Amino acid sequence: MGTWQELETPQGPVRTWHSAPAQEPVGGVVVIQEIFGVNGHIRDVAERFAAEGFEVAAPSLFDPVERGVELDYDADGIARGRELVGKLGFDNAISIVGAAADWLRGRGRTVGAVGFCWGGSVALLANTRLALPAVSYYGARSMPFLDEPLRAPMMFHFGARDHSIPPEDVETHRHKHPLAEVYVYDAGHGFNCDRRADYDASAAAQAWSRTIRFFKDALA
Repeated sequence: MGTWQELETPQGPVRTWHSAPAQEPVGGVVVIQEIFGVNGHIRDVAERFAAEGFEVAAPSLFDPVERGVELDYDADGIARGRELVGKLGFDNAISIVGAAADWLRGRGRTVGAVGFCWGGSVALLANTRLALPAVSYYGARSMPFLDEPLRAPMMFHFGARDHSIPPEDVETHRHKHPLAEVYVYDAGHGFNCDRRADYDASAAAQAWSRTIRFFKDALA
């Protein structure tokens, strides 16, 4: 079971959920939260990566704005999460992800990043700006950044019924990044999260299998 650690970042100390496998890790993964904070779902994702052999850091990105944020998947949580995203900004988020990656590297790991929802767009920037192999799950805020060149292997997961990411936007991802792996599932937004109404067990399992294969290849 993981534990909270205090991570020093350029934005100040940030609580970070740390999970590690019992055996020698095959690599390190920075897990990047949704707009709802490092809540139970994100901690579960971290534990699942640890079970697959990865050492994980999941930084609480909102800590420089408000510490310890964990929001529900409801209208109030969405509104509050969007407000916090606006106050934090992408640059500060990437800086914190970079600090988490450096911390894992200091422990002897090759490092990648995976992000969900808003974090999926942060994961794209972790690739283009930090050169981390990255997996983006339904990152609906990525369009303004697609002209930034990839600097490492990249994978995208989308839901065909995700109204925040229409098919033409998915095709733009393919066009701008032809070397990236792009997968579309018969699912809605947030299909990986079993706390959401759009959770889809089949799509989540298929995407997870591809993600684990990606990181084992990219971080070998």
